[in-house]
Amino acid sequence: QVQLAESGGGSVQAGGSVRISCAASGFDFSHTCMAWFRQAPGKEREAVASIDADGTRYTDSVKGRFTIYRDSVEDILYLQMMELQPEDTGTYYCAADRDQWPGGIWFGLCHFGYWGQGTQVTVSS
Repeated sequence: QVQLAESGGGSVQAGGSVRISCAASGFDFSHTCMAWFRQAPGKEREAVASIDADGTRYTDSVKGRFTIYRDSVEDILYLQMMELQPEDTGTYYCAADRDQWPGGIWFGLCHFGYWGQGTQVTVSS
């Protein structure tokens, strides 16, 4: 059974940094395409960053500020966020690739259909 559990969110002032984590279990984490998505109130869920065997991918608004990486020994996915801005506020979700899942979301070459419960990140100006 796939399980994804996020942690590490919180409140921070603009310009600050936060690292969020996702503990994964129930699948081959080191060989699975993983991603972080976020959702702000009243907006659709959007991809932030992904990581797979070919490397990493970022949405334009976070390039140079966010870094996605994984610990394949502990099966933990991380997102290091720096120079945070109020528009980065939202619930951040960890996601794992789920091939051909009807309700999934594409980002790059991966199709995400497993989700964690989310962790809130609030950036104040």
